[in-house]
Formats: sequence, structure tokens, C-alpha cells
Amino acid sequence: MLTPQGIEDAIAVLAAEIVSRCGDQHLAFVGVYTRGVTLARRVADVLAAKGKNCSVGTLDISLYRDDFDNHGRDLPKLNSSNVPFELEGTRVILFDEVIFTGRTVRAALDALADYGRPSKIELAVLIDRGHREIPVQPDYTGRKLETELCQYVKVRFKEDDKKEGVFLVTEK
Repeated sequence: MLTPQGIEDAIAVLAAEIVSRCGDQHLAFVGVYTRGVTLARRVADVLAAKGKNCSVGTLDISLYRDDFDNHGRDLPKLNSSNVPFELEGTRVILFDEVIFTGRTVRAALDALADYGRPSKIELAVLIDRGHREIPVQPDYTGRKLETELCQYVKVRFKEDDKKEGVFLVTEK
């Protein structure tokens, strides 16, 4: 679906959209583990190269999800959240690599609320594949992809996966 260059181009689109809408306002980025963190860091790096520095935090939503088996067969892997800045009154952009049903975003909003009350929360995604179950839409989108419900979009970043690309698969 996307080559490494395609990912780089989509990240450039996200960075340009953020700059055009946010101007010189201080921004705090929060990435949803795992690949939302990588995406947030990459966008922050692009903006830093243009002279705009953004704080970057990480958010583990494992315990806020509504889709894992709580009978011990599918327990979530826990990571540490790290939001090293004040959220009160801050404009926050939440990052995730793919938006599908919207349930991950709902869980992330619940988790983020435990850290304070930002002045505004916006959503940035690398890939929007449609098929929402919850009325959540991204504010910033790198690329929209048409998919079937039986398909899955897998984003791979070299930092996390040793390879880079966006792939459409039929099995999880």
C-alpha cells in the first residue's frame, strides 16, 4: 500500500497540515503505543527541522480498551505512559498510526483524561481506513485508504519493526 517513501510523504503531509492550522502555538504530541509513538516522534522531528519544537509524550491505553479478553487468554502487554508536560490548558495532538473503528481513540481519550484537561485535543493518523463504529474522525490524515472489513492495514516502521511500509492483509 505504501513504500517507505510513501510513509515519508504522508508524514510530510501531516506536518504541513499541523503547521498550517496551528501556526506558532505550542503543541504537545502524545503518541499511542506502539506505532503512534513513532509517528508522533517522526512528525515532531520534521517540525523541529523547520524550527518548531513540540513536546512528545507516550500513552499506553491497554487497560482502557474494550476489546481484550479479560479471562486471561488475551491479556494486554503493558507499557509505561510518559506524559512529561502539563496538559492543563495545552493544545494536544494525539497520534495513532491507523484509525479504523474509533475504539482505540476512545480508549486513548479516556487514558489522556487521567493526566489533566487540555484546552483542545486533536487527532492525527497516518492512515484512515474508514469503517467507524464510534463517531470519531481525525483532524489530520496522512493518507486515506479504501478497505474491506475483512482486511487489515499493518503499518511497519523501521524503528519498531526493522522494516518500513504499509501493508494490506487479510489475517491479523
